[in-house]
Amino acid sequence: MPAVRRATRPILTVALCAALAGCGGFTSNREQPLDSFSAEEIFTRAEFELEAERADEAARYFGEVERLYPYSEWAKRALIMQAFAYHRDGDFESSRASAQRFIDFYPADEDAAYAQYLLALSYYDQIDDVGRDQGLTFQALQALREVIERYPDSEYATSSILKFDLAFDHLAGKEMEIGRYYLKRGHYTAAINRFRVVVEQFQTTTQTPEALLRLVESYLRLGLTDEAQTAGAILGYNFQSTEWYQDAYVLLTGRGLTLEPAGDSWLRSVYRQVVRGEWL
Repeated sequence: MPAVRRATRPILTVALCAALAGCGGFTSNREQPLDSFSAEEIFTRAEFELEAERADEAARYFGEVERLYPYSEWAKRALIMQAFAYHRDGDFESSRASAQRFIDFYPADEDAAYAQYLLALSYYDQIDDVGRDQGLTFQALQALREVIERYPDSEYATSSILKFDLAFDHLAGKEMEIGRYYLKRGHYTAAINRFRVVVEQFQTTTQTPEALLRLVESYLRLGLTDEAQTAGAILGYNFQSTEWYQDAYVLLTGRGLTLEPAGDSWLRSVYRQVVRGEWL
């Protein structure tokens, strides 16, 4: 919740009483133009609508504050609250637009960090399925990085770091999904290319152990035992307690192979980095 939301709580408490008893004054005469009300009155009505779970109406009233009383303190408050209301309503595009306007108009304001966080959430909260296009995930990562780098001391930085890691893992999951698709259909070289991306570019994600196992499987299918052994060795060095290592162990030892680095493939370079502690 932005600072302005906390700051307006006392106003809201008093105003809601008036709104419930006399919000009739606001609604009973629908012919009365909004510009006959003060910025505070319209803002209060917007908060009343928000509390009543009518976020779309709240966003509309917050927008009216900004329209009728531009450059006022109430307009600034209304803009960040409009972004919040749109987000609650699931109108992520409008939330993003309001949040961006706040950042553009008030970059030094204490709520700028929250506006940037809302902007990031407008992308992040649409990442619901690993099978969907990953453009939103990339945009979420970029926006979350903005929060982390520009507002490292804000209350939103920790949450942004967590969400960044989850979104990053999501991208790795997409690579794994495609790799498994190729592997099941016997397109081993194409599968290896996908699993390699995970190992080289998404090392810190939860997808890495499985990617290494799938590399073992793929290389064995192609008869490339050196590469399979090296992938198994990396699994053994970092993920020996996982089911993925156990499966790789069974696969390799069942063919009389050891889980030791062999040959001079790209995986051997990764193994050397692991031993030096420069990876993972």
